[in-house]
Amino acid sequence: MKIKSIETFTTEFVGFVRLTAQDGSIGWGQVSTYHSDITCLVLHRQVAPHVLGRDSTDLDDLLDLVAEREHKFPGSYLRRAMAGFDTALWDLRGRQAGKSVAELLGGTPRRIRAYASSMKRDIPPRDEAERMKRLRDAHGFDAFKVRAGAEVGRGRDEWPGRTEDIIPTMRREMGADAALLIDANSCYAPKRAIEVGRMLEDHGFTHYEEPCPYWEMEQTKEVTDTLDIDVTGGEQDCDLPTWKRMIDMRAVDIVQPDILYLGGIARTLRVVKMAQEAGLPVTPHCANLSLVTLFTMHLLRAIPNAGKYLEFSIEGADYYPWQEGLFTCDPYKIEDGHATVTDAPGWGIEIAPDWLARSQYRISTAE
Repeated sequence: MKIKSIETFTTEFVGFVRLTAQDGSIGWGQVSTYHSDITCLVLHRQVAPHVLGRDSTDLDDLLDLVAEREHKFPGSYLRRAMAGFDTALWDLRGRQAGKSVAELLGGTPRRIRAYASSMKRDIPPRDEAERMKRLRDAHGFDAFKVRAGAEVGRGRDEWPGRTEDIIPTMRREMGADAALLIDANSCYAPKRAIEVGRMLEDHGFTHYEEPCPYWEMEQTKEVTDTLDIDVTGGEQDCDLPTWKRMIDMRAVDIVQPDILYLGGIARTLRVVKMAQEAGLPVTPHCANLSLVTLFTMHLLRAIPNAGKYLEFSIEGADYYPWQEGLFTCDPYKIEDGHATVTDAPGWGIEIAPDWLARSQYRISTAE
């Protein structure tokens, strides 16, 4: 199958991609969020010339070709752009076959346990616990993730004492049976990361995300080797050799690729396979309600080493106003703490026409 055109519809925050095959079949995907207008330009300039008009049957080989042709640009923007092509191609394949992407990947559409994921640090711990309890009562969540330290904070807290407060507050307020997770977003050097980790262990937390600067793998490994709590990470990494090194050295206990940061489903499956061979579970990063969470839902329904949870952002229009009104029907409903993967063909969604009408449009075509 050959692709004859790539269209993008973008704002600063969200960029949707529509592929059209030579037979007229279409598929929808998405580049990664944030600076999506820049990423869509990269897609047209540095991805489209290498994929349009070529046989797309072997997607891994085609994506490798892009990376090789653009070898002087090995970083995040190129991978985020490649993800737009990849995810749209999976939708196109699903629509052609009349199957969901989960089924194309060998899985089944069904429910996935979700954890309520807070993105906020500017919230007092007691207020954070109260909104988590409201979500528990309304949607049945039984797993919750909050934030420690300051984002890439060089050891600082969001304000003095907040981390020491939120850890016991969450356990006390959510009860003994709640699964509690926390994300340090690259805040700490190993000594302080281990001190915080001991507090987490004392209060029954089970997931300690990105405790050290993510690019300092030896620091993260020191924390992983010292603590009993599961240390997790990988969301930022988009280079497959980096992933191999991370997994080979067992820098983390749980790997967390982000499908759109990494370059799409096909490249994520390579990381999944590396992790499976090392006996490591995969709990992907998906921190907003654009399409990345839906992509992750389909992936988790198909891989053998899926982790315990789907990350599910609890932030609404007050925090992410750009994620409102993206789809004709909301694909994200939590019941009894679970999300349901649709069995509709492809991703099972349509982009809202009024959103498309407001977006910036561009098209690249095969010559």
